[in-house]
This record gives sequence, structure tokens and C-alpha cells, in this order.
Amino acid sequence: MVSDQNGITTSIKPQQVTFIVPGAENFEPTEISEFVQKAHDNLDPALLEFAWNELLEKNKSVTVQELAEMIFGSAEPLETYCAHLLLSRDEVYFAVLESKGLSVYGPRTANQVDELLRRKLAKEASEKEFEELIQFLRSAKQKPPQDKPPRSSWKAEEKTWHKIESLEAFAIDSCKNDDQKKTAGMILKAMGQAKTSSAAVNLLIDIGYFPVHVNLDLLKLNLPTDHRDEILSAAESLLSTSTDLDEADRIDLTPLKVYAIDVDEADELDDALSATRLQDGRIKIWIHIADPTSLVQPGSIIDKDARRRGTSIFLPTATYPMFPERLAMEGMSLQQGKLCNAVSVSVVLRSDGSIAEYLVENSIIKPTYMLTYESATELLHLNLEEEIELKILSEAAALRLRWRREQGAIDTATIETRIKVTNPDHPEPSIKLYVENQADAAMRLVSEMMILCGEVIATFGSHNNIPLPYRGQPQSNIDASAFAHLPEGPVRSAAIVRTMRAAEMDFRNPIHHGVLGLPGYVQFTSPIRRYMDLAAHYQVKAFLSGDPLPLSAGELEGIASSVNMTTRVVRRLSSSSLRYWILEYLRRQPKGKRYRALVLRFIKDRIAAILLTEIGIQASSWVSIGVQIGDEVDVQVEEAHPRDDILSLKEVEAV
Repeated sequence: MVSDQNGITTSIKPQQVTFIVPGAENFEPTEISEFVQKAHDNLDPALLEFAWNELLEKNKSVTVQELAEMIFGSAEPLETYCAHLLLSRDEVYFAVLESKGLSVYGPRTANQVDELLRRKLAKEASEKEFEELIQFLRSAKQKPPQDKPPRSSWKAEEKTWHKIESLEAFAIDSCKNDDQKKTAGMILKAMGQAKTSSAAVNLLIDIGYFPVHVNLDLLKLNLPTDHRDEILSAAESLLSTSTDLDEADRIDLTPLKVYAIDVDEADELDDALSATRLQDGRIKIWIHIADPTSLVQPGSIIDKDARRRGTSIFLPTATYPMFPERLAMEGMSLQQGKLCNAVSVSVVLRSDGSIAEYLVENSIIKPTYMLTYESATELLHLNLEEEIELKILSEAAALRLRWRREQGAIDTATIETRIKVTNPDHPEPSIKLYVENQADAAMRLVSEMMILCGEVIATFGSHNNIPLPYRGQPQSNIDASAFAHLPEGPVRSAAIVRTMRAAEMDFRNPIHHGVLGLPGYVQFTSPIRRYMDLAAHYQVKAFLSGDPLPLSAGELEGIASSVNMTTRVVRRLSSSSLRYWILEYLRRQPKGKRYRALVLRFIKDRIAAILLTEIGIQASSWVSIGVQIGDEVDVQVEEAHPRDDILSLKEVEAV
């Protein structure tokens, strides 16, 4: 198909085409390749520079034919074509001028040529650097994991780091400007990859810059993980020079047997428990809370940094504490067998589980036992006479749970999964999975005591007009009895949770917490891990010492707004990280392995929401006709892709 000068398109046969080279007769198409090769063999850019110097001196322009005559001494077809190639590729010496429809080339000024040469050299150097980077990337990609360049090596040279930084920004959707996007796109194109964030992630993994199991959400959210040097220095100063301002007011509770119960990898211990039975048969409980405010003051550099963080971050791969680690572990955390500063909340219960008396005091304690939930449950089952205090605590927890249920509390206990990943940067890190039932005896015990402490602090704050972060949650519009037909446990809990309304906060007065069945509630038991708990400690401690309260209700509200926003982000990060590693755990299991699954509800037709009870993850699967809510089925994993968040299950016949 050919188009003439009038835009008319015509179909012709190849045999009808005549090749015309000015100055040559009867030119055959078979001669083209030889002609072109001869022309390229004759090209010498130095000839163009020579012609430019002469023409600039004479202030003269030339046509292609005139240039050929000038530098080759001939304007024959081959020499003319050589001159044409030199001019068409030139970006430095000549500019195209028009003269009566004929292309004429004029020499640029010396200043223009100097500038264009500088740019050309810079461009060539940049292209060379880029090509060297691409070769380095290809080399790194081919190497086995143990031989790939360390992450630090990519930062050794500024020019390399700039490009890798652009690729990383593109991978996590955080490019600061178009230049970063352009650089990342060029790298991906040169590596034969699509211009997508997932392709950038895979390339960074392939070259060893990202570990195989890189936490993209953590990078995207840009949450603070390390503490700045000035914060670490301030923390060390507190550990070495700080004095306890409340020392004279602390009551000595070291004679009490104190149980600290937490998960086995707990980095920082915020709370511990004691109990006794009074002569009149009533139970007295002490909830001891770590006292970080004996070291950290409101408005200090450490406090401001903790407020910015809002909470400690607990991930399967690492813990990023709200306070510097040594300060949290050695200065604030409760430690077995050591004298520890605390805020102790003592409560006497009535026989129905309601609060008869309470007291909030600065104290000093000496934790007796550090127990895991598993070991505490085992001790409860052994029913040892020498551990009567633990049995009293369990009895108190049962009383409290019954009392709260009578007040309309809704039981949302379910199965909870924890994962601990060792050496997460290794392509095949070790994964330990823990599945815990929140209805377990020790977990119930600790949970009830923490809820009791929250009720006491809300009551204490209300009676003394202390602005605090009071929390409430309206009960669902649907009465809990509407779920009575569902099996107790995860099935009923999941159904109830889906109907709950969002939590509310007030900073002047307690608000009803319908889900917990309490007239008021304040989170107070994790001041090392949660900033709003720490803020509550500031307020209560100031009241106990008779000092002005450091925070007004309005200030508390402003702090809570910022902290709660961060906390929601951290909660999503923790949830997505946990799910990633559960899927990675499932991916590694033997193909065809069976799992027990509990049917929670039906989503559509026979597609059900199910809970893998041995794993603690919710998923969906088609289940056979006849299976009902609350039934257990056997399933197998068909696909598990953690990076793409894909989990595909298939029901199999029970053995």
C-alpha cells in the first residue's frame, strides 16, 4: 500500500517498485545492504568537526551535496549518503535551515557547540552509568541468595542509591516526584519487566535488596521503628540519674505473692496480680500496673516521642516498642524477684462479683512468678494448695464474668492466633504458630482482672472529677438473646461481633460500656505499650500526689484523636502481617493435609465463612448440602499465596 503526494492510497506489487538513488543508474534492491554497509564504514564524526570549524570561520551554510564535496572530495551517491548520515545524527555542530524547500545546514556558534558537547558528554556518562547498573542488577539477579550483594552495598554510591531508592519508592507506591517514576520505569523496561509496583517488588527481591518476605505494608506506612539517638541518650540518662518522686508515698506490697501472666515471648510486662480471702469470706484482689510515670514526665522528649508513636508495634517478625527498649525492659517493666514501682488497684468483691471497696495507690512490689498462659492454666488444673492465691484469682474472675453477664455484657471470646518468626530475612525462616482460646482459664482470669481495673479507674476518675480517656461501646441493636440458637463459642462470638457498633470516648465523664457490661471503663493496664494508658497514669498519679492535673479534657481529646488514628493504622498492619505469615505457614504444609474447620455463617448459597480451628484463620469455602452453621468439616488447602493474599480451600470427605 503506497500513498502519493495527494494522499491517494494505492495497492501495488513489489515488482512495480523502482529504487532511485540520485546519481546512480539502474539501482537494484539487492545492492542496498552493500551500499549501506559501505556508507557506515566511511563515517567519521571527526570529519564533521573539521567541516564545522571551516564553515564557522567562513560563516557559510551548506547542503548535503556541498558537505560531501567538502569532506570526501566527491558528491557521488555513496559520499552524499555518508554526508546525509553524518548530518542526520549530529546533535552538536549544525542546525537545519530551510532555503527554497531545500535543507541547508548552518554551523552553530562556538558557545552553542561547547554547551551541546557538555550535555552530550553528560548524557553519555549517564547512559553508561545506567547500563552498568543494569548489568549489575542482572548479575545480582542470577546469583544464589547467599551470594547476592548486601543491602548496604546498594547505598555505597550516591548515583546507584538514587536509582534503587526510586525503584523502592515505585514498589511501595510512594514516589515523591515524576523523576522517581521515570527512573523506576526505565530500570524495569531495561530489565524486561512490566512497569508495575509488583514487578518492582519482585526485582528488588531478586537482587537481594528486599528479603523474600519483605513487609511492604510496614514500608508503605512509614511508621517509626527505630528510636533517634537523642531519644536513646535521654533514655540512658533517665536510667542512670532519675529518682522516684513518689518513693515516700509508696506502700510496701512486697509481702504479697504476685503473679505476672503473659505470652511466653512478652518483651515488656505491664501488669501482675495478687489475691487473698478476707476473714469475712470476701475476695480481695490487687491489680499491679507498671509505673513508667515514675521515670517519664509529661512534655519531656521521651513522652513526646511515645505520643508520636502512640503504641508499641507487635509483628510476627519483630517488636517495635513505644519506649526505647532498655528503658522499657530495665526501667519500667515488672521483673521477677526484683523490687518494682507500680500503681496498685486493690478491690474487694461482693459475693455477686460487684465492687464493694477499692483503692488506687502508688506501691512497690516484688513479682513472685512470671507465668505463661499455658503454665498458669496447668497450675489451675493441678489445684495446688500452695498456689491458693491463683485459685482465688480464678474464682474472682468467674464471679466477675457472671456479674458482667448479668449487667448485659456480651461474650466475644474466640480463637486467637499468634505467630513468631525467627530470622525473617531468610528465604525460609522458622515459623512457630500458637493458637489460643480466649475462653481458656488463664486468659479469662487475666482478661477479667484487666476489665475490673478499667472499671475501678473509671469510677475513681468519676468520683474525683478527673478527665480521663473514658471508653464506651453501645450494645448492638439486636439483643444478645437473638443469638442463643447459635453454638456458644466462636460461632456465636463471630455473629455478635458483626452487629457491634463502633466504640465511643468521652474525656469528662464515664460512658456506659454495653459490651463489657460496665457503667464506665478506662484502659489503664498497659502504660508501657499504649500511650492513652500512659496519659491516664499521668492524670491519676498527679491526683494521688496532689499536683495539678497535666492534661485538660480538651487536651486529652486532641491527643486521643492523633493516637487513635495511629493505633488504627498499627492494628491494620498487625492484622495484615499476621495473615501473611499464616498463609506462608499454610503454603509450607504438606499438600493434601487436612484441617478441621468450623462453619460460622453462609455468605451466599453454599459458600460459607469458616474458621480453621487448628490455625485460627477465617476463610471461605464451598460446603456440601446438609452442612449447617456450627458444624465442623474437613478442608484442604488448594492454594496459599501470602504476597497476593490468596487462600483457596476445598471441602473433603471426613475420614
